[in-house]
Amino acid sequence: MRYTRNYSDEIDRLKNEIETTDAIVIGAGAGLSTAAGFTYSGERFERFFSDFEAKYGFHDMYSGGFFPFETQEEMWAYWSRFIWCNRYIDIDNGTYKMLFELMKDKDYFVITTNVDHQFQKAGFDKSRLFYTQGDYGLFQCSEQCHDQTYDNEDIVKDMIEFQEDMKIPTELIPKCPKCGKPMTMNLRSDDKFVEDEDWHKAAERYDDFLQSHKGQHILFLELGVGYNTPVIIKYPFWRMTAKNPNAVYACLNFGEAYAPDEIVKQSICIDGDIHNILLALTH
Repeated sequence: MRYTRNYSDEIDRLKNEIETTDAIVIGAGAGLSTAAGFTYSGERFERFFSDFEAKYGFHDMYSGGFFPFETQEEMWAYWSRFIWCNRYIDIDNGTYKMLFELMKDKDYFVITTNVDHQFQKAGFDKSRLFYTQGDYGLFQCSEQCHDQTYDNEDIVKDMIEFQEDMKIPTELIPKCPKCGKPMTMNLRSDDKFVEDEDWHKAAERYDDFLQSHKGQHILFLELGVGYNTPVIIKYPFWRMTAKNPNAVYACLNFGEAYAPDEIVKQSICIDGDIHNILLALTH
């Protein structure tokens, strides 16, 4: 059910919940990073990928990520820029920092499908984060010959520095240290996604957090989660709220602020830009 209540009243309700709740579970999707300035088209795309746009005709980073480049050298020239501008460059407009300021003194845990590392950059405790879908900052074997991931910042820097004519030097193509096959990004896109030891530990900590607060006054704060992968955050949040009469579900989203009929009385839905909503919550 989509419903609208008075915007300022909903802000006040959410402020009160953040202040009085026993624990907060933050569920974050792509809409949060979009609100923070991580757009995949327009000026950011043209700044980093105008040569690829001119040659191949795609007009956003997402489309480029699926383009069938003819060579590994060209593919990694594209992806190194993609990783650099979405993982290592500091462009957050303050959205994640505002969220951190709201949460830093609370008992919180974050589950997110975002892979851009912005929670840690903003100051969130790594032990309270569960990145379910991977990290732009990690490589893995493309054949999943072993369950280990590798930090990629240094090699991505080299790919950026030494690429020419939209190609990286052949010797910079990353190879698996175990089997010699090509490396790929640690992003969940098929059944070869590596869930390494850190991934499993984070999943366990998330489950422990939920169990330790079972039945308590808990706020499920959903930020910018769409319907690409609703089974990871949205549907579990609905289900856990329905099972716990002391729980509150809050959905902050631009154009998609919904709650099912079964939990509508336990819900706070605010339709708007998350950056502006957080501004209102912090003032």
